[in-house]
Amino acid sequence: MSDNAPITPPIFDGHNDILSLLYDTGLSMDAPVDIDRFITGMSGHLDADKMRKGGFAGGFFAIWVPSPIDMDVKTTQMNLPVYDLPLPPEIALDQAVPVALAQAAILHRMEAAGYLQICTSTAMLQSCLDHGKIAAIMHIEGAEPIDRDFYHLDMFRRAGLRSIGPVWSRPNRFGHGVPFRYPSSGDIGPGLTDDGKRLVTYCDANGILIDLSHLNEAGFWDVAKISQKPLVATHSNAYEISPHSRNLTDRQLAAIAESDGMVGLNFAVAFLRPDGRMEADTGFDVMLRHLDHLIEHLGEDRVGLGSDFDGTTVPQAIGNAAGLPALRSAMSAHGYNADLMTKLCHANWVNALGRIWHD
Repeated sequence: MSDNAPITPPIFDGHNDILSLLYDTGLSMDAPVDIDRFITGMSGHLDADKMRKGGFAGGFFAIWVPSPIDMDVKTTQMNLPVYDLPLPPEIALDQAVPVALAQAAILHRMEAAGYLQICTSTAMLQSCLDHGKIAAIMHIEGAEPIDRDFYHLDMFRRAGLRSIGPVWSRPNRFGHGVPFRYPSSGDIGPGLTDDGKRLVTYCDANGILIDLSHLNEAGFWDVAKISQKPLVATHSNAYEISPHSRNLTDRQLAAIAESDGMVGLNFAVAFLRPDGRMEADTGFDVMLRHLDHLIEHLGEDRVGLGSDFDGTTVPQAIGNAAGLPALRSAMSAHGYNADLMTKLCHANWVNALGRIWHD
């Protein structure tokens, strides 16, 4: 990366999994979470220094309850010409709640230490962008920690939650997601359950964004029918370029555009590449193809970035958050002017959240 590569405009991002990495380091009282690793340096995609070097201004910090997954096996299978990884089983409420509470507490401890600010309004988010403070939106990826009566959801909202994905691929009491399957559309199985449909209505009424990124097509259309808010996929790509079950069809993009919603470009190479392979040797050209396609179908005001940092394999040309200036350079060389760069890097996210949240 050139020393002259741009670190502006600042990037506000649709998805990261750094809370999961921090949680994994403190699974017992004898080994509490060391949040200072965020400052002293982490081995993944994100830490304070990488963010500073890349002009990474913040994003959606996901609370995610992990399933046992052999990552070596997953990566090997996702490098085959055709693959269909079995989904993990549902996680019970009593197993999910302690994990989710711990990750929410980690985010609050990061805020208390002065490392970031949890944002619950667009005014707070814009202030962070203006003053160089890392902005964090508390997000739940997969609603396993939420009970049927939404008592837990109320408490997470009081703690700062402003975004939730009903599913993370595996099924739960609220709906059904998509497997990691290639080639495949997302038209796989049933959509939202009755509880899932109630969840959408409840989130609408309480200013909580519903994230469509892991829902199957039936679930997507259930949300589109029920919700009165803009449709948002925080970290998804274009199916027409990469026919992966996780990606969005042009019909889905049309519905998002009609709702005045938003899509964040996922950096996961398997969802970028036309061959669906999990290979880091993936250039900026395919990322720009996805961005062009999303802009064509959504317009310049409804597209942003949703990296999935610390949750996936990203192009080696980026590597981690410190490599984001190279992406900006590629976008600029591709012909995106300064106004469009600002929109894609952060302004579209701020405006979309303003259409959904109760500031």
